[in-house]
Amino acid sequence: MQHDTSPHYASIAGTRVRVQTASVVLCFSRMIFFQHYPRFTRFECKAFLAAGIDYFKGSAGRCMVDNSNVVVAAGTGANMIPAPEMAAFAARYGFVFIAHKVGDANRSARVEAPFHRIETAFLTGETFADWRDLNARARATCETWNAKYSSKLHASRRELFAAEQAHLKPLPLHVPEVYQLCIRIVDAEGYVNVSRVRYSAPYRLIGRSLEVRETLERVILYDGPRRVASHARIHGPFDTRVTDPEHRPPRGQGLSRHRAPAPEQIEILEIEPRVSSYLKAFKQYVGERRAPLRRLLSMLRDYPRAAFLAAVSDAERYRLFELDRLETMVLRRIADDYFPLDLESADE
Repeated sequence: MQHDTSPHYASIAGTRVRVQTASVVLCFSRMIFFQHYPRFTRFECKAFLAAGIDYFKGSAGRCMVDNSNVVVAAGTGANMIPAPEMAAFAARYGFVFIAHKVGDANRSARVEAPFHRIETAFLTGETFADWRDLNARARATCETWNAKYSSKLHASRRELFAAEQAHLKPLPLHVPEVYQLCIRIVDAEGYVNVSRVRYSAPYRLIGRSLEVRETLERVILYDGPRRVASHARIHGPFDTRVTDPEHRPPRGQGLSRHRAPAPEQIEILEIEPRVSSYLKAFKQYVGERRAPLRRLLSMLRDYPRAAFLAAVSDAERYRLFELDRLETMVLRRIADDYFPLDLESADE
C-alpha cells in the first residue's frame, strides 16, 4: 500500500482554509481512503493510518512513503530509517514502512494520481460545515469511488478488493486509540490550553496539573487516574474557549471562593485554630501569595505561643498585616524573657 499527503484548500464554515489531504491506496485493487487535517504530524499520521487500515479491515505487508514524509527519521530510499514511534506503530499492524529511491517518484504513482481528483471532484465548489463534516463526506466519497466501475481496471475497486482482502494482514485483537499526551495546569479562569484552544476543567481543580489526552475527535482531561472532563476537539480559531456549564461554580459564586486552601493555611489552623479570624483577614490582604503564609507559619512554629497569640490579637484589633510589624510586636513581648538586661554589667 502507498501513503502520502498533499496540501489543498477547502471552504470550511465559510472560510477558505489550507488543509492537508492524507490518502492511502492498496496497490492491487486501488482501494482508496482519504481524510483532511489542519496539520499533519506523526500523531495525525498514526491516527489516519489506523483509520485507513480499519477501513480496509487489514493492511498490506509494506507501506511505501516518499522521502520527505513525517514517517522518516533518517536516510532515503532503501536506507530510510523510520522514526521509532512510527516503526512501533507499523509493527502493531504487522507491516513495515519503505521509501522509494530519490527521484523515482513514479513508485508512489498510485497514491499521487488521486490527489488531483480529490481537489477537483471533491473539494472544489463545496462548502463544509466543519472538519467533522469534511471528513465524513470524504469517507462517503471513498465509498462511492471504490464502488464505481473503472474502465481502466475493467472492474470496480470493491470487486478487485474482494480478491485482495484475503492476503491482507488481519487487524490486531486490540487496537488502542491513537492519542498524544501532554500535561497542562488549569489556569485561574478554569481552562487548559491545548494547541491554542482553551478547554474548561472543573473549577475545583484550578491550579492543578492535569494529564491531557488529545485524540482526533476528543480532548480528555485526567486528574491522576480519574477522567474529569471530555470535550469535542476543535481546530480554531485560536484562543477559542470551549466551556462545559457543569465546570463552572454555582450562580453568584466566584471561582476564587472555591479554590483549595494553601497547605500552609491548613497547617496554621491545625497548629493553632485560635488564629482563624486573623488568618482569614490576613489571607484577603496577601491574596494568592504563599510566601507570606510560609513566613507566618514559621513565626507560629518558632516563637512562644503566648507572645505570638497576644501579638496577633493586637494586630487583628488594629488591622495590621505587615509581617515585619507583627514580628516586632512578638519580639517586644519576649524580650524580657529571652534577652534579660544584665543590670550589674550595665552599672559597671
